[in-house]
Amino acid sequence: MRPPLARTLHDLLEEQAAARPDAPAVISAGRSVSYASLAARARAVAAALRARGFAHGERVGLLMNNRVESLEALFGASAAGAVIVPFSTWSTRQELDFLLADSGVRTLFAMPGFGKEDFAESLGALIPEAAQSNSWRSARFPALRELVMVGGDASRGWLDYEALLSAAPAMAPLPPGEAAGAGDDGIVLYTSGSTSKPKAVRLIQHGIVENGFNIGERQGLLPEDRVLAAIPLFWAYGAVNALPATFGHGATLVLQSRFEPGEALNLIERHRCTSIYTLPAMTAALVRHPAFRPERTRSLRKGLTIGAPQDVVAAAQLLGAAQVSNIYGASETYGNCCVTPHDWPLELRSTCQGPPLPGVRLRIVDPETGEELGRGRPGLIEVTGYLMRGYGGASAEHNASVFTADGWFRSGDIGQLDEEGRVQFLGRSGEMIKRSGINVSPAEVEDALMQHPAVSQAGVVGVPDAEKGELIVAFVVPKPDAALGAQELVAHCRAVASAYKVPDRIEIRAALPTTVTGKLLRRSLKDEAAALPPGNKA
Repeated sequence: MRPPLARTLHDLLEEQAAARPDAPAVISAGRSVSYASLAARARAVAAALRARGFAHGERVGLLMNNRVESLEALFGASAAGAVIVPFSTWSTRQELDFLLADSGVRTLFAMPGFGKEDFAESLGALIPEAAQSNSWRSARFPALRELVMVGGDASRGWLDYEALLSAAPAMAPLPPGEAAGAGDDGIVLYTSGSTSKPKAVRLIQHGIVENGFNIGERQGLLPEDRVLAAIPLFWAYGAVNALPATFGHGATLVLQSRFEPGEALNLIERHRCTSIYTLPAMTAALVRHPAFRPERTRSLRKGLTIGAPQDVVAAAQLLGAAQVSNIYGASETYGNCCVTPHDWPLELRSTCQGPPLPGVRLRIVDPETGEELGRGRPGLIEVTGYLMRGYGGASAEHNASVFTADGWFRSGDIGQLDEEGRVQFLGRSGEMIKRSGINVSPAEVEDALMQHPAVSQAGVVGVPDAEKGELIVAFVVPKPDAALGAQELVAHCRAVASAYKVPDRIEIRAALPTTVTGKLLRRSLKDEAAALPPGNKA
C-alpha cells in the first residue's frame, strides 16, 4: 500500500479524512465515528487549546481509558502544536504526583476515575488550589494550568470537556513554526524498566507515523480491516503501534475500554474484526473463556502478538488469527523494530521476530567487549534507525548509558541474527543464567519445557551456586488434570535440549506470578527460587 504523505499525527488524520471522510475511523462504546467526524472534533480540541493561550511545544497529558475522546484529544493536541503525554490509568496518587511533576504538562485531560483509582479525588488532593478558584496556579506543579474533565461532572477549578469544545472558535491556520512539525516531539511515553521510576521516552512525529505505517504493512493491513485494540493506548503497543498502523492504512480501530475476554469476544463477533493486538495472557483468556467458540473469532486473520513460539501458535491456531505476526521492540524503538511478515509460514513466524522494519538496523555485540558478533552468535541487541530522541525529565540522566558512541540504542536484550538476518529474541540480559561458564537463556529452557505435552506454563531463573556459578531453576504449571513430575520433565529436557540447558531443579506450581498484562514476574520467581529449602538436584 502507498505510504501516507503525512509526517505528523494531525496531518495523518486530516489526510485520511480527506481521502475517506465517511469511512469509520474508530468504533468505541457502541458508536462508530468517521474519519471526517474525528478530524472535526480534533480541530475543535486544537482551537480550544490555542484560544487558551497554548504555545507550540507545551505538553498535554491524557489520563483516559480507550475511548473516542482520547483520540480527539491526542490528535487535537498535535494539531495545536503540543506534545502528548499519555498517563497510565493504573496510576495511583503517588504515581500521578511523579508524572505531573516530571512531565511538565500544561493541560491534563482526565476521567473522574478508572477501576479502583479515583482520579478526581487524587488530583484534588495534589492540586488543592483548583477547589478554591476557577483561576488557579498549582504550587506543586508550576507548569500545570488546566484540568479538563472528560466523561464526568466538572467540579470547581475544572473545565468541562464538551463545554470547552463547544465554546472553541473556528481553528485558524497556525503560523509557521506553531503547528507541530515532522521533527518535533510527538508523544512522550512513560515506560517501566530497570530504574525505580518510569522513564520518559521522547518520540518524534514523523517516526511515529512512518514506523507505524511499516508495522501495518508487515501485518498486511488494508482499509477494510477492523483492528481490535483492547491494549491500553497509553502503552507504546497502542499509542505508537496500533494507532498509527491502523490510521496509516485507513482502517478502523475497534476500541475496548479495558480488556475483558467475554466482551472482547463480543466485539470481535459483532464488528467482524479482522485483526487483533494481543498478548499471551489475553490469547489464553479468550480461548479459555466459557463463551469462546472458534466460529466467534472466524473473522480474525491477522494481528500482532509477543511471546514464545507456543504463544504465536496459540494466537494463530486456537484464536484463529492465522496470519498473526510476531514482534520485537521497545518503547524506545517506537514500540516495535522487528515484525514478521504476515504471509510467512507459521513455523517461521513463531520461531523468530522477523527482519528489522524499513529504516531500522540491528546488530549483535559481545556483552563484555562490545565487538559485533557474527550470524548465529547470541549477544546484546543494539538498534539504530527509528529511535527515541532520548529520555526526558529525571530519566534524561540515563541517556549517556543507553546510547553507544556511534548512536546505537543499547536494548538490554539478548538475541541473535540467523543466516537470513532474522532476529531471534532470547531474553533480557539481566535474565541470562551463567552456569558453569556458559550463558543460558531462560527462554530457551522454557521453550524446551513447553514442548512437553502436559506443560501449560514454564518460568526459568538462575540462582547463585558456589560450584557452578548459577543453577537453573524451573517453575512449571501442568495442564489441567495432567499428572506431571520433575523427573519426567528432566528426562524430556535431556531429550530435546543440550545438556547445559537441562534445569538443575524443577518445581511444580499451580500458577506463575505475572503482571496485569500477563508478563512473567521473573524477579518474584528468583526470590522464590532463592528461598527454596535445600533439595535434591534434578
